Parts: sequence; structure tokens; C-alpha cells
Amino acid sequence: MITRGDIAEIISEYDLEKLAIGTIGSHSALNIFKGAKEEGFKTVCVCKESDAIVYKKFPLADELLIVEDFSELMGDRIQERLRELNTILVPHGSFTAYLDMRQLAEGLRVPIFGNRHLLRWEASREGQEEWLRRAGLKIPRAFKGPEEIDRLAIAKLPGARGGRGYFLANSPESFRSKFSEMVARGLLREDDAERIHIQEYILGVNVYPHYFSSIIRGDVEFFGVDKRYESAVDAMGRIPADDQLWMRISPTYTIVGNIPLTLRESILPELIRMGDDVQRAAEELAPPGIIGPFCLETIITDDLEIFTFEISARIVAGTNVEIGTSPYAYLRYGGGMYTGRRIAVEIKDALRHGRVLEILT
Repeated sequence: MITRGDIAEIISEYDLEKLAIGTIGSHSALNIFKGAKEEGFKTVCVCKESDAIVYKKFPLADELLIVEDFSELMGDRIQERLRELNTILVPHGSFTAYLDMRQLAEGLRVPIFGNRHLLRWEASREGQEEWLRRAGLKIPRAFKGPEEIDRLAIAKLPGARGGRGYFLANSPESFRSKFSEMVARGLLREDDAERIHIQEYILGVNVYPHYFSSIIRGDVEFFGVDKRYESAVDAMGRIPADDQLWMRISPTYTIVGNIPLTLRESILPELIRMGDDVQRAAEELAPPGIIGPFCLETIITDDLEIFTFEISARIVAGTNVEIGTSPYAYLRYGGGMYTGRRIAVEIKDALRHGRVLEILT
């Protein structure tokens, strides 16, 4: 396990006047790099050759470290180079999707902005459920297995897979049929049956509020909101009902983009309290709790009841819609503030106050 002492030892060898902010080249990397550059930091991108075009067309990464697979981040070559560049890594969804969380907690000898130990809670559906319950949030009913399904349910895998392979079922029989179909389409594997999470489907609007937990300022900031644009479920409304029945469509929930939202002001008090409660529970699970950005994935019903079905303990791709334009960040900070930049501001504040070790794990 990487300890605070290990991080202190690594940071003691850094040139703090030449700190770089780095991440994996995908997900919300452009958001992170733009914010870092605006606050005067160098940037480092660990990316695949096939993705390098993005970071050349949007030249926000000062250094590109090319890998064949993101798992190379766990190897000595990449880690040594990151330390040479005085890099602080910012985790995002590709970390939880492509890296082993135990290895990340125990073998990544590069300082992380954020709490790497909470990423393990995020990667476990059971861990998430315990975390949300401790926070006192309303969550949909979870089924232990397909045989318990007695109402409409959604089946999904742990980790940040962008909705790929999610499906609906309303009985054990429909679960088995849909699961087999997803395997045949290459969206799931047979061994996914042991890891799949089944949750009651709540009818309502999907809303994803973003927060920033500032260790330096001692506050949880409400930063923005988005909704997801998902294929093929969001395209079904363009097909007449008769044709849907004839085609026997089994929609997927693969995320292709995000849409910014502003909410009724009367909804904000509960969402703001929920962010505070999640951080309070996180402090109990893995002190000092959440460091930096996080997101709650919620459903708001027609009577304005809010259910939380997932938590992301790091920056989410939905914050990309806010680059330079988030109304809630604007209300607090004025123009030009967004999650990627807020990360860089927190690092800069920590350096200024001699508290940099408090924001790293």
C-alpha cells in the first residue's frame, strides 16, 4: 500500500517550482490540461499512438508519453519518467476502466491529486452502495441475482465503461435472454455474469451533479450539472412504436456525449446537502475523504424525489460541457472557471500555503 510517507518521500525529490499536471490521454484529459495551462503548469499526457492526434490538434500537452496499453502506467519506465517531470497525476474514468484498482493503490509510485483509496470504493458496486447508505442518500433497490427480479431493473457492470453493455430486464427469463443477446453482440462476455449489478429501474430524469471537495478551503462546492446522450436508447424515440415492436429493439446505454443542464433552483438545496453528506461519509471510509472533483449519478422523479444510483470519486466526462461556461461555477467564481481549472487552482493554493501533501495520495 502506498502510504502518506511514501508520497512525502517522492515529493521531497520534486522541484515544486516545476510541477507538472498529468493524466491518461482520454476521457477528460483536455479539460484537465486546459485548466493546468491556464494556471501556469506544465502538462504530461500518457496516451496511445492512435489517440495522439487529439493532443496534437489541441496542443495542450507539453509532453506525450506514448504507450501501447494504459496498463503500462503501472510499469517502471513510465513512472520513472513521470517522476522526472515532477508530475502530479489527476485520475479520471479511464483509470477505473482500464487499470486494476488494487495495483493503483499499492503500486503507482506517482503522487495522485485525489484520494486513490476511494477509487477502489467506486469500482465496487457493493462499496458504492455502502458509501451512499452511510451518506443517508436514497438509492434504488439492488437485486442479489437475476432470480430476484420482480420489476423493471437495469443490469450494469462495475467501473467506468460508459454504459456499454447495460440492459433492462423485468424477470429472470428476460435477464437471461438479454444477457445472451449482449454476449452475442460482443457487448458483454460470459464471465461478466458473475460481476453484473442489477438495480431497480427508477422512472425519472437522469441528472449528474458535479462537486469539488476542497481540502484547502474546507468546503464542498457545487460546480455544475449534465445529462448523458446515450446510444441507442436516446435514438429510439425517432422510430415509430410499431417499427420498434417489429424490430424487437433491445437498446443499449453507451454514452456518446453529455449535455449541460441548469436545474430548478428549488432542487439545489437537497443536491448541495447530498454533496456534503457524501464527503462526510468519505471521511469515515478513507480519510481525509474526497480530494477534488466528484459526481453523483441521480434520477429525479416526477414528484422531485432524488435517487442516487452511482458515485464517481474523481472528475467525470460530464464536466467537459462546462469548460469556460458552467453557470454554477460562474455564480461562485465569475467567468472562466471549470473543473479542470479548479483542480489546478487547488494545487496552486496548496503550494502557496505549504500544504501540498494534504491534497495528494
